[in-house]
Amino acid sequence: MASLNVGNLGDYLREQRRSAQLSLRQLAEAAGVSNPYLSQIERGLRKPSAEVLQQVAKALRISAETLYVRAGILDEREREELETRAVILADPSINERQKQVLLQIYDSFRKENGLDAALVVHDAGEDAGIGGAAGTGPGART
Repeated sequence: MASLNVGNLGDYLREQRRSAQLSLRQLAEAAGVSNPYLSQIERGLRKPSAEVLQQVAKALRISAETLYVRAGILDEREREELETRAVILADPSINERQKQVLLQIYDSFRKENGLDAALVVHDAGEDAGIGGAAGTGPGART
């Protein structure tokens, strides 16, 4: 069996599908993928793209990041950082400016603790405002 290190992913998907009480065919339809392809993913014979994993996660109502980690696309630390960012960005009790400031503070703490903020740059595209060097702007204390 040519398991592409996705056997764990397949087992996890099967478990999630069964706990959601969905047949393979129902999940395939809800995710917009073919039934045979989804079956091959569950059996560890295919390595799905991030896009397919996102569609499956949405159909199962679970975190896409969790599937990314299981598929080896994302490591656990990156998943935790993405989930933290998602919670901040989804919080309706703070405005957009406050969210961006909070993310900048979060990045500065990560940098201070020796964690790379590079994920922010490639995750947020060209938004250099997030993930910049902490304590280097106007008003920074020395």
